[in-house]
Amino acid sequence: MMQYPAIDPVALSVGPLSIHWYGLMYLLAFASAFMLANYRAKQRPDWNAEMVSDVLFYGAMGVILGGRVGYVLFYQWDNFLANPLWLFKVWEGGMSFHGGFIGVMLGMVLFARKYQKTAFQTLDFIAPCVPQGLLFGRIGNFIGGELWGRVSHSQVPWLMGFPRAVDEDQQLLLTQPDLVPLAHQVGGLTLLPRHPSQLYEALLEGLVLFGVLWWFSSSPRPRMAVSALFLLGYGLARFTVEFFRQPDADQGFILLGWMTKGQILTLPMIVIGLWMMWYAYRRGIYDWGPRLTPR
Repeated sequence: MMQYPAIDPVALSVGPLSIHWYGLMYLLAFASAFMLANYRAKQRPDWNAEMVSDVLFYGAMGVILGGRVGYVLFYQWDNFLANPLWLFKVWEGGMSFHGGFIGVMLGMVLFARKYQKTAFQTLDFIAPCVPQGLLFGRIGNFIGGELWGRVSHSQVPWLMGFPRAVDEDQQLLLTQPDLVPLAHQVGGLTLLPRHPSQLYEALLEGLVLFGVLWWFSSSPRPRMAVSALFLLGYGLARFTVEFFRQPDADQGFILLGWMTKGQILTLPMIVIGLWMMWYAYRRGIYDWGPRLTPR
């Protein structure tokens, strides 16, 4: 079992100012999206630098506000009912991809109205710039030692013990004696080998999805097709990694004895993505390239 690299959550301190790794990952996510979107705008006559700045502003607000609200509504509803002001305690952590996704969609609709574009003209343009943000976000999860994977009996060399999972590991060792031979002493803690599922997500939702989307969108595609591929690609990646990721302690397996909340929220993305891809090619409306469809 590999030892989890204990990384100081503070990346840089200058006097009273502390920059945390997680915040730095958000900064890198938005910076990479900005550079990629500007590059794409240079290839498209219907986009310019001002539009890129605006669309990223709307997107950033959607990610932050939607991600927080989604986390509270999807995963912490009881806490919210007990104390509605807990919604604003962002310093305690907690963001949801699905909430952020809904927030971004709403932001793109507002942007589209401002520039008299359709929602999918906007979403198709920005979708290939999103996976790099997911990559940095998952790296932030790994550095923070959160959202760890499930305990595994496999002999793959990259399993590791997560110090923040020590309480959960102790409970498992008490209730499942067959796991005792797997336990290792790491820094005075008794830990079980777990999948580094944050890195699996960084690979699939980040690098792989980025490569596929960037290649697919580099040629003219019918309106809605790029957005459809994002939904389908992310949905498949997240649904797959959920088999290796430890469900939230207060959620567990909530359907059929094996499906997690993440899989339930992601499954509609796969279905909708497939339908959107079929519909996009059936309509055949092109917004750029030699097959540009007259408005």
